[in-house]
Amino acid sequence: MSLKVEVRRAVSGTLTLAYDDVAAAADAPPVLLVHGFASSRRTNWVSPGWYRAFAEAGRRVIAFDHRGHGESERSHDAADYDEGLMAADCAAVLEECGAASADVFGYSMGAMVAIRLLMDAPGRVRRAVLGGLGENYLTPPAFSAAVPEALLTEDPATIVDLEAKGFRTFADRQKQDRFALAACWQRPRTHFDAGALARIDRPVLVICGANDTVTGSPDRLAAAIPGAVTRIVPNRDHMSAVGDRVTKAEVLAFLGG
Repeated sequence: MSLKVEVRRAVSGTLTLAYDDVAAAADAPPVLLVHGFASSRRTNWVSPGWYRAFAEAGRRVIAFDHRGHGESERSHDAADYDEGLMAADCAAVLEECGAASADVFGYSMGAMVAIRLLMDAPGRVRRAVLGGLGENYLTPPAFSAAVPEALLTEDPATIVDLEAKGFRTFADRQKQDRFALAACWQRPRTHFDAGALARIDRPVLVICGANDTVTGSPDRLAAAIPGAVTRIVPNRDHMSAVGDRVTKAEVLAFLGG
């Protein structure tokens, strides 16, 4: 199958976002793809074959670069990355595409944003897949505070925390704006507790790699969301689970192809 992808632009608040809208057919049901921290729609979704997988399943793919990432406009002010604004970006892109709602697949930070969208604008979401997210949503990992420092240091060789260094290495490989990423990491966040998550009334899949030390177990997060189901991707970590064939099979099965 040949896919023709053209970069489009949507304005959300004061920032312009780059996005793709690729439809297998005029009436194809849409899926909104929300990438992870320091990544982009190309790295998170195109390279691992998600555009093609969804197209072959008869789906319309809508994917955008978060503010401060990829080809979207950036800011170095943490306030501009408030998760409420990032969830509003999802809604703005759907609006630009003329899609009232969509299935939403968020990975890592993208899954956090998907949760915020579920809370702020549930009518925009038909079903949600939360990938690369688990215990770390309810209890932020110890390495979290070291990431902005790792992003801002001039000499990566001086970074001691291995998890934080991994984020810096990934950002450098993607040629991302490290200052924008540091601001994004320090964004105002709302970690909804189990009581708040209990208000979610959409079907939800929580899926993580078995060796994912960034997310931790998905069980507590799934248990807090009524009816949510969990899936584990064998022998995969945070970076490798996203493009795995098991992940694709589970996500496509959950979303109904």
